[in-house]
Amino acid sequence: MADFKMADYRKRMDGALASLRNEFSGLRTGRANAGLLDGIHVNAYGSEVPLNQVGSVSVPEARMLMVSVWDKTMVTAVEKALRQSTLGLNPITDGQTLRIPMPPLTEERRRDLTKVAGTYSENAKIAVRNVRRDAMDTLKKLEKASEISEDEHKAHSSDVQKATDAVIGEIDSALEHKSKEIMQV
Repeated sequence: MADFKMADYRKRMDGALASLRNEFSGLRTGRANAGLLDGIHVNAYGSEVPLNQVGSVSVPEARMLMVSVWDKTMVTAVEKALRQSTLGLNPITDGQTLRIPMPPLTEERRRDLTKVAGTYSENAKIAVRNVRRDAMDTLKKLEKASEISEDEHKAHSSDVQKATDAVIGEIDSALEHKSKEIMQV
C-alpha cells in the first residue's frame, strides 16, 4: 500500500480535537484559571509573543488572576493585550504586576461565550473535514494509479468516514460540555 496510512489521518483529526480543547481552556467560566490567558499574545520586541513569555501568570484567589511582568517596559503592552482580548478583562496595574479581577459573568456574556465556543468547534470540524478530503483525494489518486483496487478504495473510504464521524462526535460532545460549563451560574 503506497502512500495511504490511516493512522496519520486519524492523528491529524485528533490534533484538531486537541486544539479545540486547548481553545476551550481559554474560555472563561467565571472562575479564575491561569490557562485562560494562554491565547493572549503581546506585541513585544517587534513581534507577537505569548503572554507567558513576558511574565508569569498566577491565581492568588478564586476570582483573581495576577500577571507578573518580567520587563517593566512591557507592562503597558501586556495591559493593552489583556484589554483587547475577547475575554472582557479589565487589568489593574500595580508596578510590574497586573491584577485581573474576574467579574461574574452576565447572562448576555455567557451567551456570547457559548457562541465563541460554537465558532471554535465549527473551525475544528472544518479542520477534520479537510483531513477527510485529503485522505479521500489520496485514495482516488492511488486507485487511478492502479496502486489499490476499487474494493480497497471503498474499504479505506469507509474507515476514513468512520474516523471523521467519531471525531466530529467528540467535538460535538466537547462543545455541549463546555456550553453547560459556561451557562452554569
